[in-house]
Amino acid sequence: MRIHLRGLVLALTIFSALVATANTLYASYRVQREQLISNTLESNRVYAAKLAESAGAFLKSALRQLEYSARHLSARIDVPELLAAEASRLQEQSDSFNTVAIVRADGILLAASNSLRGFVGTRVDSVGSLAALQARKPLVSKLYVSLTGKQLINVSHPIRSDDGRYLGYVAGTIYLSQEGALHTLLGKHHYQDGSYLYVVDNEGRLIYHEDTARVGESVTANPAVAAVVRGQAGAQRLVNTRGVDMLAGYAGVPLSGWGVIAQRPAQATLEPLDKLIWALIGYAAPFAIAFLLAIWWCARKISQPLSQLATNVEHEEVAIAMQRVQSVKAWYFEAQRLKRAVIRSFTSLQDEIGKLNEASITDPLTGLHNRRGLQAAVERLQAARAPFGVIALDIDHFKRVNDTYGHTVGDEVIRGLAQLMRECSRPSDVLCRNGGEEFLILLPGAGAKEAANVAERLRKSMETRSLHGTSGITLSAGVAQWPSAGAEVDAAFQAADAALYAAKQQGRNRVVTHAP
Repeated sequence: MRIHLRGLVLALTIFSALVATANTLYASYRVQREQLISNTLESNRVYAAKLAESAGAFLKSALRQLEYSARHLSARIDVPELLAAEASRLQEQSDSFNTVAIVRADGILLAASNSLRGFVGTRVDSVGSLAALQARKPLVSKLYVSLTGKQLINVSHPIRSDDGRYLGYVAGTIYLSQEGALHTLLGKHHYQDGSYLYVVDNEGRLIYHEDTARVGESVTANPAVAAVVRGQAGAQRLVNTRGVDMLAGYAGVPLSGWGVIAQRPAQATLEPLDKLIWALIGYAAPFAIAFLLAIWWCARKISQPLSQLATNVEHEEVAIAMQRVQSVKAWYFEAQRLKRAVIRSFTSLQDEIGKLNEASITDPLTGLHNRRGLQAAVERLQAARAPFGVIALDIDHFKRVNDTYGHTVGDEVIRGLAQLMRECSRPSDVLCRNGGEEFLILLPGAGAKEAANVAERLRKSMETRSLHGTSGITLSAGVAQWPSAGAEVDAAFQAADAALYAAKQQGRNRVVTHAP
């Protein structure tokens, strides 16, 4: 099934419009998509940096509170009532700590807030306590499990006497798996679209997460966590440890070595853009339909004259076809030119056919008849029952000519032989190139002797003439006559070929006549 011009124009126009529209939408989508991702990454980076700054400020404030208490406790380290009152004050005065403890230099718990009072007088050997006793300087501990089985961090400050002697430390704990200062600082930052933030320590363990069950989990496989643990700050698109495509910003808290990561699912970021693209397509649909209808009408008007021209040209009668073509209303320039060209084509058709017929029976290299031209001449002579001589020619050692002088010179030698054949023959003779270096001459009304004389004259001319700078090129010829060689015309050609073969066998550069 072949498509009509109208359908082709319509299809190409629709295809072009669709491609252009799709390209515009895609380019717009890509630009908007990258812009959304870039903006979200930058927003999360700034957000993480802000929260990291807030967390650092909170820790500094907590350490200042503990430093103030440590200065006032140095002279009253042996007064249990005052120590207990100070521990209670620290916890109740602010929401910075879940519990407060005052520990002597030998690790004995001297005072504590309400939940830990039952442990007063015992040795505190938790990870946070041992770290504080060993460091003897302001310290934010690593995540550990307390005496009561809670996951927490310990913020401590050393207590020293006026002469600088280490007396112990005062510490406040921050719960990680339940309500604490970090939850107060960070817990209000959850969103319905899957955005959230979390905090890791300097070993890549979660110390804050919206899912409290994950606190303490190591997430160093997360690229953002790995970066922030190395002390870097920035933003990147990543797949988190749960396989979710995220846009994350991250920043560190230098005081504690923590890292704050704020992230949002890439899907949540891009979902509004997808809806926007579909909305644009919906708004554009009515205009697209109207546009396509206009294209269809234009395609119909454009194709109508061409369709009429094509239909009329197919008529078998040239005169009727020309009359119908004249009646076609070619309303635009190209159709009018085509109409005129069709009319001119009809008038020159016969001339062209004649030229094509002539070309079909002519050898392009020599201008002599080819095999088809030879066959036509034979049929004419046979129909007239007119006898004719046959000369079969072959250039001796023609391959040597090509090998010595090249194929271009070989072609010139063949053209030269064709010219010699014209010079040695009559206008009525049929000259033919049978293929390669093989030639045939038909001599109407000639006998075998006359044909042999023509062949000998041609052989001598070839032997003595230099063709295109060559010398010593000869030819062999075989002569026969019809109908003396046989009743069938093919018998005469076969006899001439046999005589040519005999001339080759006898040493070449000679003419051999077939003896009936």
